[in-house]
Amino acid sequence: MFKPVFLALPVMLAAAMPATAQTDAPAGAPAPMDAAAAPALPGGSEALRSLELSTGVQNLSNGFGNWRDVTLKGVYDVDKHVLQGELSAHKRFGENGTFLGLSDTYTFNEDWFGSVALGVGDGAFYLPRYRVDGTISRKFLPGRNLVGSVGAGYYNAPDGHTDRSLSLGAAYYFEAPWIVEGGVRLNRSNPGSVDTQQQFVALTWGRHKQDLVTARYGWGSEGYLAIAANRQLVNFDSREASLTWRHWFNARTGVLVGANRYTNPLYRRSGVNVGVFHEF
Repeated sequence: MFKPVFLALPVMLAAAMPATAQTDAPAGAPAPMDAAAAPALPGGSEALRSLELSTGVQNLSNGFGNWRDVTLKGVYDVDKHVLQGELSAHKRFGENGTFLGLSDTYTFNEDWFGSVALGVGDGAFYLPRYRVDGTISRKFLPGRNLVGSVGAGYYNAPDGHTDRSLSLGAAYYFEAPWIVEGGVRLNRSNPGSVDTQQQFVALTWGRHKQDLVTARYGWGSEGYLAIAANRQLVNFDSREASLTWRHWFNARTGVLVGANRYTNPLYRRSGVNVGVFHEF
């Protein structure tokens, strides 16, 4: 019977791993979490203990300047828990900001696992005042290589708007070397009861401890996007494409490289991120 080496997936940990901010997050931000950038899912045979340091630069059109970020991520498993943390520093729209995120993924049994997460910003207008997310996932089929998930989240922004979201998704692990993913996120933003929907599809090629390449495409509508302390873009369509490569030099250490392009009615954003990681 085929026993896949599960990787943490965007569709499963989008709610579990706190996002830095709004939908328009810089490349390298932890939400959604790339399959190519993630540790094994709970229930695997390998210990999940790692550190990752990355930095990214984004260029925005129409005079919105450049974004810069530096992010430190950590993963540590103990018993049935996988603890994840992130500390990131950003400069966007000319303002510095710092984000802290923590999450716990718990394995109930060989089929079920779930996650809860909390993220807080330092008051920068583009970061959350706070956000809370949760997800529940189940493995299907005899080989447990189809994984479905349901997630919910709450986002409270410094400008006073709030988001309540529901996410649904699935991922199928072929024996090697492919993983196919897809998901949808339904969101209601207030004030105004703005209902939006976003979708994504992703394809990962490669093998853990060697090379993993993930291509991801997302599209749909967004509710609120802060572009200044007192200015928001409301109820608009956006699209984003990204490509991420993770390469291991040996069994524990490697590098990651990513590129992305995002568009909305106000600006285009494109950039790259690079990083190093070590697994203990």
